[in-house]
Amino acid sequence: MTRSLVFPKIEVRDLQGTDLILPRDFAGKWNLVIVAFRRGQQRLVDSWVPHLEAHALGDPEFRFYELPALARMWAPARGFMDGGMAAAIKDPVILQRTLTTYGDLGRVTQALSITSRSTISLFLVNRDGQVHWKTEGGYRESAFTDLERVLATLS
Repeated sequence: MTRSLVFPKIEVRDLQGTDLILPRDFAGKWNLVIVAFRRGQQRLVDSWVPHLEAHALGDPEFRFYELPALARMWAPARGFMDGGMAAAIKDPVILQRTLTTYGDLGRVTQALSITSRSTISLFLVNRDGQVHWKTEGGYRESAFTDLERVLATLS
């Protein structure tokens, strides 16, 4: 458990255009957030998706989100960048769970103890922002088994 970590308050927008504030607006009791910093990390994100989708089918309190975190300098191009992502995705479920943020990346990385932006980081967060589990990198069966074990103890 990583209870000492608290998910920072950040403004995000889903790819359907809805503005949200995290962690307040997480939909699940338990929320898995995949933080990515580069477009090239999407394949790592995608490696987790089938496993998270399967878990979500059997756990109505669980949600997961993809969180592309982009530097403030890209904020003026948000409409173009988010629009490009949305046009490529099209699936309303994925559009709703993909939340973009444009801002001070240091604030996010420091709050979540992310030591490198060269890979993705995953966090299991409750609605109060408490982080109960974290890992980084692409899907690994051992990490997923650990996530499921933590979720079982929290239920």
